[in-house]
Amino acid sequence: MTRTEDGDFEGTGSRIAWRAWLPETTTKAVIVLVHGIAEHSGRYAHVGKRLAEAGFAVYALDHLGHGKSAGSKANIGSMEGSADNVEGMLDIAAREHPGVPKFLLAHSMGSLIVLYLATRAPIDVAGIVLSAPPLDIEVGNPVQRLLAPVLSKLTPNLGVLKLDSSMISRDPAVVAAYDADPLVYRGKLPARTGTEILNATATVKQRLDKLTVPLLVMHGTADALAAPSSSDLIERDAGSKDLTVIRYEGLYHEIFNEPEQDRVLIDVVAWLEAHVTQP
Repeated sequence: MTRTEDGDFEGTGSRIAWRAWLPETTTKAVIVLVHGIAEHSGRYAHVGKRLAEAGFAVYALDHLGHGKSAGSKANIGSMEGSADNVEGMLDIAAREHPGVPKFLLAHSMGSLIVLYLATRAPIDVAGIVLSAPPLDIEVGNPVQRLLAPVLSKLTPNLGVLKLDSSMISRDPAVVAAYDADPLVYRGKLPARTGTEILNATATVKQRLDKLTVPLLVMHGTADALAAPSSSDLIERDAGSKDLTVIRYEGLYHEIFNEPEQDRVLIDVVAWLEAHVTQP
């Protein structure tokens, strides 16, 4: 049995909404779940429930400009602020469940935010799980690179790129639900968010050696939205001595929403439980 909660807090940038899936029994550990670009935490209800059933207290925030949080649509404001808000959610979850290990679990842009957070200064977590980290991104031609910071500053909400929803999952029902979800942003992604992502990838790649906590990285080999080579970079350059990379053959971008999602969740729970019990 599990129960749900929701709330908000005053984060960096504005009001940040969150929701939680909590076990009715003893809590083994706390997990902060960090969603990707243009979506929201509610799309992870099945993940949160599954983890709560396994004894984990799962808290998930909506990024600035996403879901039920305040802000301009799909505009995260800044990578620094996004990382601050994840850290703020982690602090709230830890206060609610003192004395248990803490984990971060993130997908896509959420994985980049967590990588940014975990490499800018040491954080107190027992481990990090990353799904489809978008670290290896083509930054465009010289003109686009020159214009990106200008557009971000002068027209931060200008739409510059629209995601192809058919690439998120091989399950047509998942794609249809995504397209129909009123909390999913289906317009062109704003210049500010795009620029913050590009800048963050460059920063994180330079400091991957600071990523020393236990790490599970998961990627679908047919991911057309976040290059699987991103996980190769982490495997090669991360400083963690406890690093597991799982590549799922043929899976698309959202491995938690693929037909094989049960296998993915089994792998996540097994890894988490192994790291809860480690001294």
